[in-house]
Amino acid sequence: MSDLAQATGVVLVDKPVGPTSFRMVQQVRRALGIKKVGHAGTLDPFASGLLVICVSRPATRIISQLMEGEKEYLGVLRLGLETDTQDSEGEIIAEQEVPELDRQQIETCLAGFMGPQLQQPPRFSALKHRGKPLYYYARKGIVVEKEPRQITIFALEFVEYSEEYLHIRVVCSKGTYIRTLATDIGRALGCGAYLHGLRRIRSGPFHVKDAIDGSLLAESGSARQLLVDNMLSVEEALAFLADQERV
Repeated sequence: MSDLAQATGVVLVDKPVGPTSFRMVQQVRRALGIKKVGHAGTLDPFASGLLVICVSRPATRIISQLMEGEKEYLGVLRLGLETDTQDSEGEIIAEQEVPELDRQQIETCLAGFMGPQLQQPPRFSALKHRGKPLYYYARKGIVVEKEPRQITIFALEFVEYSEEYLHIRVVCSKGTYIRTLATDIGRALGCGAYLHGLRRIRSGPFHVKDAIDGSLLAESGSARQLLVDNMLSVEEALAFLADQERV
């Protein structure tokens, strides 16, 4: 796609740690001069990885379809500590000694989280309650308990464990909170945990290896052509989805 006036479609962006997902959307809007831009699944500021960004109305109309697929993450858990946000941005609320753990013990624990299950949404999340995200209430000290939601963990693999940091790979259904999963894994190991780092490497058929470097979007002049050159048409994006469904 070379004509900027025809900038309609889907762009895969590798979001760096730091900016919000909304900030990345703002940078795309500014670079292309197009107001109708949205993303298909948020990433917290401390997380990095694949952000699927839809440009112009024909693309934003398929956001719900793009969000349906399974997600794949690489996560880092800090064992022995829990925070009020279940991630590295919160205040420490609990601390326990980490027991001696070997790979077999950890893998046995992880296996217990496989399959369909109910998960309690975290208090600090963008899930809405009476029109406002849960973190709005949490920051005011108001406790809002949402009903547990059905999720599925398709794969949960041990990657590495060193000095109280546990690295895992997760493949899960949409709506899964890896922060909550991290807390639950920590408690099952008997020491608590919070999510220290997170990287999304896949969303449905889209992979971060095919994404553009999100740090390059800060300069709108050069970002404009980068976005246009790497934009999938709506038809191409839907074809990726259809191919995945046939697998």
